[in-house]
Amino acid sequence: MSLFKLIRPTLLLLAAANLAACGFHLQGVFIAPAGMERTYIATGDRYSQFLREFKAELRAAGVELSDSASDATAIFTITFDETSQRVLSVSARNVPTEYEVYYTLTYSLDTGAKNLMPEQTLTLTRDYTYDSTLVLGKAREEELLREAIVKDLVRIVMKQISTL
Repeated sequence: MSLFKLIRPTLLLLAAANLAACGFHLQGVFIAPAGMERTYIATGDRYSQFLREFKAELRAAGVELSDSASDATAIFTITFDETSQRVLSVSARNVPTEYEVYYTLTYSLDTGAKNLMPEQTLTLTRDYTYDSTLVLGKAREEELLREAIVKDLVRIVMKQISTL
């Protein structure tokens, strides 16, 4: 029997003990704070990518979405929701070679009498190289980056809400 086979269980036990000692634990599921049982989302853009993903995550977590602010127990307000791209670098012939896709979101959470989360702004960015010979592929890459940014934004906002 090799030495590694004898030491392996001990190494695994030590690794598990180190993880437990450092405070590591799996995240678990989203638990809505008290007062968010019936939430209204106030926004100017009812069709944004963020809003669609955010509503789906709230529903999956068991939060009921209200159609009006008057019968809601909490109001999640989105005051700014914008996505776009900007040029990062250009070639010697002044042709864009690299773009940055960004998504900016400003939001707050209130429960009528109490402000659970003051207004805050999140901006996430991703960059990609551009090649004019691969226009269709680069357009799809930009779309996928935007989707990934939205998922990250939703994850961050849900985590912030779960800590309340």
